[in-house]
Amino acid sequence: MRARLTPTNLTQSIVQDLGIEIVTGKYRDQVFPKEVELSQRYNAARTVTREAVKMLTSKGLLSARPRQGTRVEPEDHWNLLDPEVLRWLLERNFSLGLLIEFTQIRLSVEPGAACLAAKVATGEQRAAINRAIGRMFAAERGEDDALTSDIDFHVAVLEASGNRFYRQMREMIETALRFSIRKTNDFKGVRLASVVDHKRVADAILAGDSAEAETRMRDLIQGALDLMVKVQADQTPQR
Repeated sequence: MRARLTPTNLTQSIVQDLGIEIVTGKYRDQVFPKEVELSQRYNAARTVTREAVKMLTSKGLLSARPRQGTRVEPEDHWNLLDPEVLRWLLERNFSLGLLIEFTQIRLSVEPGAACLAAKVATGEQRAAINRAIGRMFAAERGEDDALTSDIDFHVAVLEASGNRFYRQMREMIETALRFSIRKTNDFKGVRLASVVDHKRVADAILAGDSAEAETRMRDLIQGALDLMVKVQADQTPQR
């Protein structure tokens, strides 16, 4: 027997459904449905569909104007820092260009986070970084999950930075890394990321060497970025 959705779960379900439709271009040449139409489509109260539209509006996907109704906003207006929007974008037809842009953002964020982590990380935060590295080595032996252990490492560094803005980027980084790590490993023709390179970052943080931690993290991400740029160049038809 199918579980009955609560209003909150139904709202989230509608947000997911409409968000994917918007991002994949369903409403590019169509008028976005009115509130009453959405209520009928999802068999939901208008308060539920109204809340879903508000959530999509807060993500920059929709806008409402008096006497003009609700319309889909151009992609440049979408909040790419929103983890759901980023996931929808990455899940549609894969865009290496988008992944490159995301990696460029990582290059401006994560080395700084590693530098700060080496200075201010607490004992528990250092232990979390060390545990993530241990999991990555376990994944090499087939004893853990390679993707989640890699993500846990990068998230642990953000958390250890002591900077609330870096911490706020955790969900975005985690969401996009699920695609980025998989793709870069595919490009390399390997299943696992270089644990040794990650351990160099961790060792510098644990040793309190902020300059080395920043350099090692920058090298790690720059290597992935260089690989993506090379693949993109190889895929671009020559004129």
